[in-house]
Amino acid sequence: MCGRFALTATPDQTAAFLGLAELEDFPARYNIAPTQPVLMALAGPPLAPGSNLPDRQAMLVRWGLIPAWVKDTREFPLLFNARSEGAVEKASFRAAMRHRRALVPASGFYEWRQTGGKRGQPYWIRPRHGGLVAFAGLIETYAEPGGSEMDTGAILTVHANTDIAHIHDRMPVVIHPRDFARWLDCRALEPRDVIDLLRPAQLDFFEAIPVSDLVNKVANTGPEIQVRGVVGPEPEKVRRQKPGADDSQMTLF
Repeated sequence: MCGRFALTATPDQTAAFLGLAELEDFPARYNIAPTQPVLMALAGPPLAPGSNLPDRQAMLVRWGLIPAWVKDTREFPLLFNARSEGAVEKASFRAAMRHRRALVPASGFYEWRQTGGKRGQPYWIRPRHGGLVAFAGLIETYAEPGGSEMDTGAILTVHANTDIAHIHDRMPVVIHPRDFARWLDCRALEPRDVIDLLRPAQLDFFEAIPVSDLVNKVANTGPEIQVRGVVGPEPEKVRRQKPGADDSQMTLF
């Protein structure tokens, strides 16, 4: 699962990492949550012969994919993650997997260790050697009943590797820079041609840093939420008891 992440690199650093010509200025974001706008990169239109321009474009999308066939968004769940194991066949993601694969730049993500079915200790999980990482993303443009269109997206997840599994059993799919072009190429490559990229990150790629519960609240958006915290003891197992959006998605700011 990936329900919160951060992008604290500069626009220039982010553009260079994704292979974009440039990006408009934006602030560091330490606590990005579902329904908020997220930056994604996807393949651009076909280039003219001999052109040296980059074949990628940036988009701001609402984090929470809405398939084109949805009639009433109020009755549809918030799809901010997509399980990679079934994304090719699942109706909600099938079209995006074929036509609109994307990259989601991030400085890292947050995950919570589950304790007794409840959200427990939060961790800031970042590349061990610093820098940016690109998650595998999907984009779908949803046409609202009134006629306006909204770009929406989701992050693909996979079974966690052993570095992360003690915290959570899922993690976002990481696309390495050497595979950017292949993942984004929806004109020549079908989902079956890139399915091998949907795998857990290599061991030791990420480091998990315990942080305070400040990250639990979306309203907390400063760097203090990434300050190292203290990990408490593992809680004892609780015996089973009897059962007794945000409308600002079109601005990065």
